[in-house]
Amino acid sequence: MSVRMPTNFGRSGAQESALDLLGHEILAEKAAALGRAGQRVEETLARLRESGEGEHRNRMLKEAVAAVHAYFIQRELCGLRKHDAVIREYNIPRAVLVRLGAS
Repeated sequence: MSVRMPTNFGRSGAQESALDLLGHEILAEKAAALGRAGQRVEETLARLRESGEGEHRNRMLKEAVAAVHAYFIQRELCGLRKHDAVIREYNIPRAVLVRLGAS
């Protein structure tokens, strides 16, 4: 004869529901943060593409690198480890990737 642990061992139904709601809220915030980070990548890459040469371009390149780096970190926090498709989708320039340590 096998014995199974109760599914709500040590927790009442109300506690389990509260934890489930909290989990959904955390997932929603992760998704929203990922969306905001993606929007920032789009904006900084657009400004980088519009920038000319010289000091202004270097500043825009630094901003784009910071935005892409933050986006990659946020994706990894969401469990998304591979960035190849995102690099193609956003058309992230090689100059940005090189500064991130990618080749």
